[in-house]
Amino acid sequence: MRFAGMGNLLKVLTREIENYPHFFLDFERTKWDLLKVLTCTELDQGPNFFLDFENAQPTDGEREVWNQISAVLQDSESMLADLQAYKGAGQEIRDAIQNPNDIQLQEKAWNSVCPLVVRLKRFYEFSLRLEKALQSLLESLTCPPYTPTQHLEREQALAKEFAEILHFTLRFDELKMRNPAIQNDFSYYRRTISRNRINNMHLDIENEVNNEMANRMSLFYAEATPMLKTLSNATTHFVSENKTLPIENTTDCLSTMASVCKVMLETPEYRSRFTSEETLMFCMRVMVGVIILYDHVHPVGAFSKTSKIDMKGCIKVLKEQPPDTVEGLLNALRFTTKHLNDESTSKQIRAMLQ
Repeated sequence: MRFAGMGNLLKVLTREIENYPHFFLDFERTKWDLLKVLTCTELDQGPNFFLDFENAQPTDGEREVWNQISAVLQDSESMLADLQAYKGAGQEIRDAIQNPNDIQLQEKAWNSVCPLVVRLKRFYEFSLRLEKALQSLLESLTCPPYTPTQHLEREQALAKEFAEILHFTLRFDELKMRNPAIQNDFSYYRRTISRNRINNMHLDIENEVNNEMANRMSLFYAEATPMLKTLSNATTHFVSENKTLPIENTTDCLSTMASVCKVMLETPEYRSRFTSEETLMFCMRVMVGVIILYDHVHPVGAFSKTSKIDMKGCIKVLKEQPPDTVEGLLNALRFTTKHLNDESTSKQIRAMLQ
């Protein structure tokens, strides 16, 4: 019986596991560990790697791209702070609209809106920098001869930056969705500019935000989740521009990241290593971000039965969190994915996102 049991164990250990690579992305440990861990409950899921995403330092091979991305990410916190502090000019705009002949109220509204529009331009221009940063990261994390899984293992500093971009993106869009003042302010700005243009008036602000820029900003802020839409477009563009690179290189990179985050969130052993709630939110935002990117890039999307992402498991993990902390993430899955409403999506998954 002993030898029969050993034979069964060997069968398990040699089972094909390529479709389910798991990593533990250790955001908080200070040591640079790369340890393969096999436990009796995880043999059928594949190896787990402890990757230090909190303190990973770039190797010489990563440094050039890492520096480029780092220069972008260093401005991310100030962008979020500015967005969080954005109060809008709602009262001034209402007063101006209700009293169209009161010149002072018109000037007060205009003088309140103009600096806000300049701030909105900064957010939009940052999205363009983020778009370029993501394409550089995708190029590094998907290029031959390594598989995407090997890239994530070998280039931990770049994988960390990829996660930080997704983390920022979800945080930005959550704040934007809660702030209707943004679109109200910008709509008032555009109406006022058009009215003055008809009257052959040129305003100084047009040197800062001309008509072409205003049109592009309008399209950006019309999106429910503008930063995520930017990253989705950038990922799709990356795949279409790199025709010699198999699309699986990109989609496998995304599905592996999603699998990693799901495992960390649902495994008590891993969750117990998180020292802050923000690390938990970090994992959830990254997981949702890569799911959406995968859904936009993969021909049949993330919700198909052939998807390499366990969507039921990912949604279940989100729904186990306090509702007020994940509603924005669930809305991102509901409204910014591409294939959720396809006929191939199971009724169970649709019901989970109702």
